[in-house]
Amino acid sequence: MALDTLGTVPWAIKGELILNCNCTVFCPCVVSLGKHAPTEGYCQAWSGVRIDEGHYGDEDLSGLNVGLMLEIPGLMARGNWKAAAFIDERASEAAYDALVNIFSGKARGATGLFGVLVSEFIGAERAPVIFETEGNARRLMVGKMIQGEVVPVPGHKGEDIVVTNTEYWMGPDITVATATKGRVRAFGRVWDFDGRSAEICQIDWKGPR
Repeated sequence: MALDTLGTVPWAIKGELILNCNCTVFCPCVVSLGKHAPTEGYCQAWSGVRIDEGHYGDEDLSGLNVGLMLEIPGLMARGNWKAAAFIDERASEAAYDALVNIFSGKARGATGLFGVLVSEFIGAERAPVIFETEGNARRLMVGKMIQGEVVPVPGHKGEDIVVTNTEYWMGPDITVATATKGRVRAFGRVWDFDGRSAEICQIDWKGPR
């Protein structure tokens, strides 16, 4: 992809995102939009994206998965994030490049804030990225680097607890969840977030505007 076309290619992704961070209770960033610090004062998180339908220009992204690792030193809105992406090894070369552009923020649009907030993109690499759903549990497996499972927190009459109509960047409706497993062994990080905050979100992202 020529550099002069970055940020101009129309793209779209529909699917589901899961995220598990080191917050001890539900992440305050969802409702404060990054103006309130994470519960531990800093954020470490892994995330998985299942792309049900997607494209970047003429390149089909449907059926691919992406894993992410995020490290934020304080208030989310202040930036200075570090991020890494694990791209589905089934992706074509063009799809790989497209997904790196999208998740680094270079493609602008819904993920464009990454380009502003991420000060260090640690890297992107191909990996076996498996996103599974069994009952109400969602699992992300990225080789030996990320092993995660999240489940919704049961609310009244066992129904999911959903924070609706938010301005959160991922999407307006966030299902409150917790991690039954949340282990990261990648880029020198060793994290264990079992029992910590998690989120489930249906995504409908597009760009470049």
